[in-house]
Amino acid sequence: MSEQYVVGVDYGTLSGRAVVVRVSDGAELASATHPYAHAVVDRELPGTGEQLPPDWALQVPSDYVDVLRTAVPAAVRDAGVDAADVVGIATDFTACTMVPTTADGTPLCELPEFADRKHAYVKLWKHHAAQPHADRINALAAERGEAWLPRYGGLISSEWEFAKGLQLLEEDPEVYAAMDHWVEAADWIVWQLCGEYVRNACTAGYKGIRQDGGYPSRDYLAALNPDFAGFVDDKLDHRIGELGERAGGLTREAAQWTGLPEGIAVAVGNVDAHVTAPAAQAIEPGQMVAIMGTSTCHVMNGDTLAEVPGMCGVVEGGITAGRYGYEAGQSGVGDIFGWFVDTSVPPAYVQAAGERGISVHQLLTELAAQQEVGEHGLVALDWHNGNRSVLVDAELSGVVLGQTLATRPEDTYRALLEATAFGTRTIIEAFEGSGVPVTELVVAGGLLKNQFLMQLYSDVCRRPLSTIDSDQGPALGSAIHAAVAAGAHPDVPAASRAMGKVLRGVYTPDDERADRYDVLFAEYRRLHDFFGRGEDQPGGGNDVLHRLRALRRDAAARRAGGAVPTATPVAPEVEAPAIEEQSDVLSV
Repeated sequence: MSEQYVVGVDYGTLSGRAVVVRVSDGAELASATHPYAHAVVDRELPGTGEQLPPDWALQVPSDYVDVLRTAVPAAVRDAGVDAADVVGIATDFTACTMVPTTADGTPLCELPEFADRKHAYVKLWKHHAAQPHADRINALAAERGEAWLPRYGGLISSEWEFAKGLQLLEEDPEVYAAMDHWVEAADWIVWQLCGEYVRNACTAGYKGIRQDGGYPSRDYLAALNPDFAGFVDDKLDHRIGELGERAGGLTREAAQWTGLPEGIAVAVGNVDAHVTAPAAQAIEPGQMVAIMGTSTCHVMNGDTLAEVPGMCGVVEGGITAGRYGYEAGQSGVGDIFGWFVDTSVPPAYVQAAGERGISVHQLLTELAAQQEVGEHGLVALDWHNGNRSVLVDAELSGVVLGQTLATRPEDTYRALLEATAFGTRTIIEAFEGSGVPVTELVVAGGLLKNQFLMQLYSDVCRRPLSTIDSDQGPALGSAIHAAVAAGAHPDVPAASRAMGKVLRGVYTPDDERADRYDVLFAEYRRLHDFFGRGEDQPGGGNDVLHRLRALRRDAAARRAGGAVPTATPVAPEVEAPAIEEQSDVLSV
């Protein structure tokens, strides 16, 4: 019998990547990447030039289909395999990324009458403009004692299906009325492949508030907005597919796009983070997988159901069947490092990196690695894209404390690296404090390449780090699910054992550095609560970050309306400090 192969396609924030994998042992034979032509739409709407408000992040769905047309056939060609030997294809997606569609799956932004309406486009996971709607969802659920709220750590994110759906209804009711289905992109792309709309159990549970077979009630939804009462029944609910199931067979059209055989298995959709756990052979209880890229998602299986403050959710079968899958996350990690390099690094550093033939990130990492723990005198909060766990607040923003006129770029860069590690430790401690032990930390994602960062995480978290032995963790995880959907392996755990790849205990903590990091982490937690929990919460101190965000929105609205002041007035009672008193500044 000839070898069998599967294709896994990983849809990221800026591009899609296809990998061809051998079913018998998980060998990755070739991969190909296709960048989205429109990337992230966060400044102006395509074709119209309409300026988007702050905190918006959209995408164009045709970019996703282009990945199937280009990356899949390129990967199969480069793998040198006969396409006839490919038995299945599976995909994973960023979440929560939402597509408003007609009954046949056509995105509303592709209809001429809605091409100029921003709410007709895909709302990417990092679209945070629905925070006020999330706040109302949370406040009402807490007031009513809704039983599903503790399953999400007590807070629903602005990134998720209901908050974005409520924003759509209230800001553009005409588009909302024209929408037949509110579809996760993870399910929309499967729909394009097999012609069947199947809602995957992962996103339905974590992002769609589906618990114990049901969603929030019509009564609750009507209390949010009478016109929202039918949201679940009319726009959201659909057949649920379990992870690893066959959603359908590859259509003739999709076969022409991909060059794959018509009728092969198309697996139920999945999320990029959750699908990585089987690829890293980390699906036993207590094995926490941190998928580190532009953001970080933390996923872990458990045998018991527990309520963890600030977790993104716990879903039965959310990672693998028969276990409770837990999720937490950080909204910005690699994005924060990229933002700093793009906006705050002097030309001399860029020139020095270029002369050595390395990236600015590599140069800053080398310089940062030469420091002792605490030498830079800084501590930062990793909230430049809001906080996903444990505060679940997209309105928060980044903080760097302790800067002086002697602070160098590498100092701030290292402080930002450390801040993301402190954020992960905060998440781990929240789980363990709730009776959900974390026995192993397994890292996957693009940031694995930074060995200094990995050692830093081991030191800060005081535990060994294992690493996935693949550069294509999500795509490999999707390939594992494709193999199960095709019947090549009996279930996901069996396919994980045969096809997954992991290196155990690659990094171990240094006790001396870990002791020093404990001191810095204590300062991080003080700032975390002071700025993150607010004046009316235990341990909280100051809502300044929320007030600054409100001022920013107000200023953006005034600019859009043409009412832009020529200068920023200073309150008369505020006296500017003398120059010599400004050695320590707070950067927000």
